[in-house]
Amino acid sequence: MSESTVYPSIWREAEEERNRAIAINLLLRGVAINIIALSTGLSIEEVQQLQQQLNESSQN
Repeated sequence: MSESTVYPSIWREAEEERNRAIAINLLLRGVAINIIALSTGLSIEEVQQLQQQLNESSQN
């Protein structure tokens, strides 16, 4: 039985979501963006977007 193409896609999506959650936790603790990017595999731009979303949600 060949491996489904759906399973790897779901796995990658779950891993990306986990990395975003880790990045948010690190941002809340004041860790530098470049350290978060290196630690999670997210791009600096992705981490900056998460930081902006946090800033916007804290203003509301």
